[in-house]
Amino acid sequence: MIHSTRGFRRRILLALAIALTVVSGRLRARDEAPPVTADLALSYLQAGNARFVAEKPEHPNSDLNRVRETGKNGQRPFAVVLGCADSRVPVETIFDRGVGDLFVVRVAGNVAGTNELASIEFAVDTMGTPLIVVLGHTNCGAVKAAIAGGELPGNLPALIDEIRPAARAALAKDPHANATTLLRAAIDENVRQQIDAAQRKSEPLRKQVAAGRVKFVGAVYDIDTGRVEWLDANNSPDAPRGK
Repeated sequence: MIHSTRGFRRRILLALAIALTVVSGRLRARDEAPPVTADLALSYLQAGNARFVAEKPEHPNSDLNRVRETGKNGQRPFAVVLGCADSRVPVETIFDRGVGDLFVVRVAGNVAGTNELASIEFAVDTMGTPLIVVLGHTNCGAVKAAIAGGELPGNLPALIDEIRPAARAALAKDPHANATTLLRAAIDENVRQQIDAAQRKSEPLRKQVAAGRVKFVGAVYDIDTGRVEWLDANNSPDAPRGK
């Protein structure tokens, strides 16, 4: 009986030792994993949007265990997305990502204002997020308002004033454009101008970009097709891959 008990204890101890070794190895692998680069982060977003458009989402990192894990161990989002507050642009959904993957900042017209830039700086400085996406979308009401002009109530004028330069630039490039063409051109131009504004207004972000640690990318989401168009063609591989 004594020998049997000792043998049982040895087996238990051996099993515990093996389990601890496996867990330790996993922790080391996680700690030693190379950081996600901006280009790799972009490929994750492209792959996720391709799944969404194909109606084959995987819904990664979306369960309660992921919530608990990030609550305990912290978050490491691989991309910041400055998007519009429009309810038709659910950022995690269109990129098929989950909890802790994206640091999302949303405001009408995807404007790079003071508070939005502070949030982006927070993600970059404290969590090392390497990619910043400024995401516009088709049929944007804020851009429409900037094109239309006229009186606006409350705090809207301050917001729309941030978009008017893009509307004027789009009109200057094609004075005879119809309403549909002008709106899309202004949406694209607003994305580009907000990227420029972010770097002009934020010294921390400007330094990170200059050092090659952070990359800005512009995109426009089509609310009819679900597809995200990347404004820089060089950032759009033919067959996006990623996790």
